[in-house]
Amino acid sequence: MEPALLVCIIHINDCVVAVGVLAGLVIQYCLPFGPFSNKGPPMTKKYDALALLSGGLDSILAARTIMDQGLTVLGLHFVTPFFGNPELIPFWKEHYGIDAVAVDIQQKYVDMTLNPSQGYGKWLNPCIDCKITMLSHAMALLPEYGAKFLISGEVVGQRPMSQREDALNLITKRADVRNVLLRPLCAKKQPITPMEESGLVDREKLHDWYGRGRKEQYKLAEHYGFTEIPTPAGGCCLTESSGAARFVKLMSHRPVPTPNDFSLARSGRQYWNGDHWLIFGRTAPDNDKIESCIQPTDYVLKLVDFPGPLAVCRPLSGDWELDVIKDAAAFVASYAGKARKAYEETGELVKVTVLRGDSEEIVEVIPARETALPWLEPKPEIVREWKKEQLEADA
Repeated sequence: MEPALLVCIIHINDCVVAVGVLAGLVIQYCLPFGPFSNKGPPMTKKYDALALLSGGLDSILAARTIMDQGLTVLGLHFVTPFFGNPELIPFWKEHYGIDAVAVDIQQKYVDMTLNPSQGYGKWLNPCIDCKITMLSHAMALLPEYGAKFLISGEVVGQRPMSQREDALNLITKRADVRNVLLRPLCAKKQPITPMEESGLVDREKLHDWYGRGRKEQYKLAEHYGFTEIPTPAGGCCLTESSGAARFVKLMSHRPVPTPNDFSLARSGRQYWNGDHWLIFGRTAPDNDKIESCIQPTDYVLKLVDFPGPLAVCRPLSGDWELDVIKDAAAFVASYAGKARKAYEETGELVKVTVLRGDSEEIVEVIPARETALPWLEPKPEIVREWKKEQLEADA
């Protein structure tokens, strides 16, 4: 007589398990995601379109315009040393209803910024190459999300460098996105796209905005019921005189800075003495940002007995002499009010810990704004001269 076979099929941790009992022996077969399961392996959620999402009003309205047509949109929030607020992604979902992910392109963006093919704007902003870089990267992400096209919030004529008609055409061509890029806010001012021709997107429900006015944007934001209206731009510090000065000063002493260098250059107060670079915080959030940038070769200065700024001395051409470190420590201590007051009242030197890697040393200093070495902030005037030198070198 043949032994009986009893088979029981159960689900365990998304795996179909067949348990057979044959002649008193238990035999198990794991059939992952087999015909008895309605679950598959974890997969990336699919979307109809990917949108460049800076967090500015135009990028939000562009995404929502396409979502109004019943299409699913994922916002790509690019993060570089110069812009990016990924901590706001939950806020954008809650307030504007847009799914988003952070996309780290720090090294790629730094490489582009050091030598933009289309040059800089008024300060250090490579606006045309910036858009080319982001669109090219977004194009490469289309297959991952099963998306059919890209969305950008540009409006013809809104910005003098990157949103002229010829600039938009150049960006489209260089990024190789002509067949997949839709600009919903000014679509009716642009040639029809394959997405509109195919009927995937209804052209009549897109916009025909033009120029620098904001009336239409605010009107649509009110229609959506937005209670918080974001600023028009994403907050790129390359467009600011102070930011450009900081970065140019850095590049004058380190021709090929790292993303970490640029992030540090954005933080807190910035002072230079020759090629000695000193950074310290104004506020507790500044201190946190600076701390996140610390490298093993940095000198880190902390007051021992008083609250005060966290400071970093970053070597760019060899180790610092002790006298230079003490001078920097005295300068930093002068920004700690309680330390300065205590010295004035007691005459006792202020103790500052100097950390570097695994080493630690304490120096004693007199808090002073005017020290033996002049510590100077970068001035915007250096940007124009640096750009002129770059053009001459490339000629």
